[in-house]
Amino acid sequence: MRGRKKTFVLRLTDRQRSELQRWLRSTTLPGGLVRRARLLLLLEEPAMTLKQAAQTAGLAQRHARKWVQRFLAEGLAGLTDRPRPGRRPVFSPRGGAAAGQDGLRATG
Repeated sequence: MRGRKKTFVLRLTDRQRSELQRWLRSTTLPGGLVRRARLLLLLEEPAMTLKQAAQTAGLAQRHARKWVQRFLAEGLAGLTDRPRPGRRPVFSPRGGAAAGQDGLRATG
């Protein structure tokens, strides 16, 4: 066999496999989680390389490697997106006005 050897060994437990398959069937999960689940299920097959699995799942090879490493370190919890920095919301997600705001905006 030519090429690089895998730098990781991916073995899913029955519970993890069933959870990932449930993610694939879900219609309400974000697309990113579904792609990551598909990637891991493909990589469990012995003949599948990281490059092939990444292309099939719709991910770049470097991103696929990142998600596999996070899964190996943290399990299924590592597949969720981490919080990103950004501007604090002007309006509260609960529908009320944010602190210091009266909820009205002036036009003009």
